[in-house]
This record gives sequence, structure tokens and C-alpha cells, in this order.
Amino acid sequence: MSNVKELKARIEGVQETRKITNAMYLVASTKLRHAREALDRTRPYFDAMRQEVGRVFRTGESAKSRYFYSPEGKIHKHGVCGILVITADKGLAGAYNLNAIRKAEALLDEQPDARLFVVGEYGRRHFRMRRRPFETEFRYTAQDPTFNRAREICTKLLDLYDKKELNEIVVVYTEMKSSLSTETMTQRLLPMEREPFQTGEPEEGEGYFEFLPSFDAVLSAVMRSYISGFVYSALVDSFCSEQNSRVTAMDAAGRNAEELLSDLSLQLNRERQSAITQEITEISAGAMAQRRNNRKEASD
Repeated sequence: MSNVKELKARIEGVQETRKITNAMYLVASTKLRHAREALDRTRPYFDAMRQEVGRVFRTGESAKSRYFYSPEGKIHKHGVCGILVITADKGLAGAYNLNAIRKAEALLDEQPDARLFVVGEYGRRHFRMRRRPFETEFRYTAQDPTFNRAREICTKLLDLYDKKELNEIVVVYTEMKSSLSTETMTQRLLPMEREPFQTGEPEEGEGYFEFLPSFDAVLSAVMRSYISGFVYSALVDSFCSEQNSRVTAMDAAGRNAEELLSDLSLQLNRERQSAITQEITEISAGAMAQRRNNRKEASD
């Protein structure tokens, strides 16, 4: 009977775990739906900002900007790199956090002097345990990303970039390719290359623009909005990927719990049948022994 009690206790534990995973699955599904709606609303803004930057460059192709490489395309690899890593605030999301952290650690191995900026408590806890120095004042949550939060993050990073404390900024985030796949991306945020912005065709009726107070001032204002939009898109994309990974993980956990419950129920039934068979055998043996004793007493 001890095995039966143990199996019953284990079945109850698995059933409670299944309830938790089912609840987390439903919560993650709801958050994923809202996050995807936010991501769909973000993309038109991001595309429009890219078109505006391209229009600015078509007017002043040879102009210089601290946010872009030189018109000759010269790339300088010296200086301090800032690495922005977007992780989750908690686990139970499959390999989502681990993939982003691996990308960041690979960059840190290549550039040991890089400054690390981490979004999400899971990533901060990981780097703290690994004794990897990161900006402790840069404490942003990964839950429910907003454009104001993205603007704050950009302001901090761009201030360091404008002060030349950073000469390069790289973003490590997770892009949701589809409902079935995500990909961890490493994107250089600053300085940018000019070519992607200069490939668009001029719009009909587009003429010469005069920039006041200056080309650099106008481009700087536009680029700050563009970079804020990119970071917001990365935050929302990562949040979508996190919830999608959690939905997948909880769905797999629920299926595993069902399989485990089926196996445990089978074992429990076997134990019960074995116990019943043993009791019947003992009763039958006792009855047979009693009948033999009765016949022996009657013959005496």
C-alpha cells in the first residue's frame, strides 16, 4: 500500500503542476496577442522614419553626421563599445534568455572593455552571478514595453555616445520571425551605415530641402526619433518572442504532464490490481486451509 500512497501523492503533485502550466500558458497567450498588436502598430512608424532619413540623405549625400560612418564608408574599430542586451524578467521561457545571453557573452569576449547595459532582471541576475560588470543604474523592466521607456533608454545611450564615452552601440535582442520561430539578433545601432537609407527611390514631386538651423541639427533630431523607434521595436519584438517561447514551453510542459499522468495512472492501476490479487490469494489460501482443518477435525 505504500507504493499506492506514493503514486497518489505524485499524481496530485503533477496535477497541481499542470494547473500552473495551463495558467501560465493562458497568461502568456494573452500577453503575446497584445504584444503582437503593439508590434504591428510600431512597424509603420519605424518604416516612415526610415523613409524620412533616406529623404534627408538624398538631399545632402556628402554631409557628415556623428550617427553615421563617413561618406567613404570608413569603419573604425577602436574605442569603447556599449552593448544593450534585452532579456526577460523571469525564466520558464525555453531558451529565450539563454540565447540572448550567449550572444552578449560572445561580444564581451571579443571586446572585454565594452560597457554592458541590461534590460530584464533575468539578464542582470545572470551577469551578477558570473561577475560580469554591467551598468547597475540601468535598471529597466522587460514587461509591457512603452515608447517612453525606449526614449529613456535611448537618451542614456545617446548621451554617452555624444560625450564620446561610447564610440559604438550594439543591441542584442530576439526577433520573432513567426509564431513557430524566433531568432536572436545582434544589430549595430550606432554608428550606422548610409547605404540602407540611400537605396529608396525619390518620391514624386520630391525637390530640394533647406535645413534650418543646419543639416546636422535636423538629422540629429530625426535620428534620435528613429533610434528610439528602433529600440522600442526591439523591446516589443523581444517581449513577443519571450511570450511566444513561454507559450511553447508551457504547452510542452502541459503535454509532458499529461503523459506523466497517464503513466502514473497506469502504474497506480497495476499496483491496485496487484494488491487486490494478493488479498484474494491470501483469502483463498486462508479458506482452503480452514477447509482442510475442518475435514481433518471431522475425520478425527
